[in-house]
Amino acid sequence: MINMNGWEFTSESVTEGHPDKVADRISDAVLDSCLRQDKNSRVACETLTTTNFVVVSGEITTNAKFDLDNLVRNTIKDIGYTDYPGYNYKNVEVLDKRNNQSPDIAQGIRSGEEQGAGDQGMMFGFACIETIELMPYPIMLAHKLTKKMTEVRKKGILPFLLPDGKSQVTVQYLDNKVVGVKSITLASQHMEEANNEELFDGLYEEVIKQVVEKKYLDKFKKVDIIINGTGRFTKGGPDGDTGLTGRKIIVDTYGGYARHGGGAFSGKDPSKVDRSSAYMARYIAKHIVTSGLAARCEVNFSYTIGIPNSHIFEINTFDTGLIDDNQLKEISKEVFDVRPGMIISHLDLLRPIYEKTSAYGHFGRESYNGYFPWEKINPEITEKLIDKTQDLEFRSNFQTF
Repeated sequence: MINMNGWEFTSESVTEGHPDKVADRISDAVLDSCLRQDKNSRVACETLTTTNFVVVSGEITTNAKFDLDNLVRNTIKDIGYTDYPGYNYKNVEVLDKRNNQSPDIAQGIRSGEEQGAGDQGMMFGFACIETIELMPYPIMLAHKLTKKMTEVRKKGILPFLLPDGKSQVTVQYLDNKVVGVKSITLASQHMEEANNEELFDGLYEEVIKQVVEKKYLDKFKKVDIIINGTGRFTKGGPDGDTGLTGRKIIVDTYGGYARHGGGAFSGKDPSKVDRSSAYMARYIAKHIVTSGLAARCEVNFSYTIGIPNSHIFEINTFDTGLIDDNQLKEISKEVFDVRPGMIISHLDLLRPIYEKTSAYGHFGRESYNGYFPWEKINPEITEKLIDKTQDLEFRSNFQTF
């Protein structure tokens, strides 16, 4: 993973109007509606959306009552599909195909300290010192570009933009430090009357120049910038491509820079460990890096359905750890309880906080008003981690980057 010579890395992001993100948001809006009324809801909500059509399915057991049709329409409206003929909140047909959670699964989940995992699988969390968010630079830059695209659309700064869009960036490293941005690709759905020159100038001035640090743009005499590579992008969103929940798992996490267990997040209540334990793994990795014990850290768990204890609790600092990885693992096991019930309790996950995670990544976000609790640093935990290293021998080959 670490190359001490020059290398390049590419990550992408998508806007909230991308068809897969429309599906993610609807699924998370359903989850929040359930948890708002019934914190013991069991939700695995899957959404499919295409030209003026939405199917909401999945296994959902809840006492919550809400108007699904109205929820879907309001979500689509808020994203910005208000008048687009092939997909808008007024004309969309909503098909409800929800079922109850299987009792075979429910009997193994329970609640409390010995709550079993909601499924089998492996989960990874990651943190590094590349950015103030403790995230890899490529994915953070890609997210900032798509967020800015949405901002200038919604504020009317670039009124010809429509909700669907993507970004992709290639970043150059030298000795594991970011030294420049080699290429930037933006794709933005737009109105028929917008021409290519207007699109390029607008997105370059109002998005790229506002987001990408000048020092990185200036590092190369000519950054390769591509905007709407086919030359036209008027038919977009679910009208241009079918959207499905959980199809942007790399965008949701670390942009491919760190490993991924394969489980999607959106639409799943926190009894599903592929969501809650991935959040906890990020939380642990972030505390380890914040405490100064490593410049780069990956945390790995694996679970079996119905069983509360993780099979593994592994830590890899990629030779940037202040102490041996096995020592750091044992310390972390003492500090963090990774049983599903305890993760839910520690991070207070039985709340309607998930719709905000559905676009622009689940990690590297500001923790505020109870949202993104896995991103919040607890000074008592970092102090505890540091205290437990006081009598240990520091590694002589400790590296930073």
